Amino acid sequence: MSSSANRPDNITIMNLLGTCAELASLEAGNQVHCLSVKSGLVLDVSVCNGLIDMYAKCGSLKSAQNVFDSTLNRNVISWSSLIVGYAQFGLAHEALNLFRRMRKFGIHPNEVTYLGVLTACSHIGLVEEGWHLYKTMQVELGVPPRREHFSCMVDLLARAGCLNEAETFIMKTGFDPDITTWKTLLSACKTHGNVDIAKRAAENILKLDPSSSAAMVLLCNIHASGGNWEDVAKLRSLMKQTGIPKVPGQSWIEVKDKIHVFFSDDTSHPQREKIYTMLEELWLQMLDDGYDSCKWLGIDI
Repeated sequence: MSSSANRPDNITIMNLLGTCAELASLEAGNQVHCLSVKSGLVLDVSVCNGLIDMYAKCGSLKSAQNVFDSTLNRNVISWSSLIVGYAQFGLAHEALNLFRRMRKFGIHPNEVTYLGVLTACSHIGLVEEGWHLYKTMQVELGVPPRREHFSCMVDLLARAGCLNEAETFIMKTGFDPDITTWKTLLSACKTHGNVDIAKRAAENILKLDPSSSAAMVLLCNIHASGGNWEDVAKLRSLMKQTGIPKVPGQSWIEVKDKIHVFFSDDTSHPQREKIYTMLEELWLQMLDDGYDSCKWLGIDI
């Protein structure tokens, strides 16, 4: 398109920014930002919203805030994009403060806004405020909760250790809980050491997906944390009998315009020797600084 007579418009820029956001490619996003400035499209509020969303999803929250501050005629999407960005990266207080500013300016929140503030409440354990926002969304503004809001409330209660309340909320709400909801509860059971609810959560996950390795592994870890090695052995034996594999963890990072993908215990990367040497040095530094490596990394033996 760039080599043709056609020039990009605001829709072109928005789609490019959406792609950069999905890939979390900050370098490409910066280039699209420059293109929007050169073409004069950066003044379009939809392009600004796309930039805020892209920078937020790439973790460049300072850039997202700068675009937000320079945006004329901000709308609910502008505010919501930054609120969600702050919430997803753990800056819960910033997200909630921005929400309060938004309300003072008379901007009515939408479903995405509430998803952001409920996530923020979950990160810092504001159970009462989360409940208030959940009820406000339905009663005062007439915004019906979606499955994502329902999952946020489960996460909020579970993280705060209110596991019985979270389980009751799942069972009594009109939504049919999906695997993600039950996994949220199961993960919290691991944190708080609740074996009984963990078993019920794992059972519900396996009803929905009999091949779910995550449920079995989490349940194994919960039993291991409590020293129930006999139950651990039974579960691992069951996994072998039923052919449930343990799916390895995966992560990736972009360095100099190239994406590097890693799996747990990966030995396929061409620079693996340098990588593992650096990891070993970091590990030794942690031990020298007095960290309990297993606890700090959340590793179960």
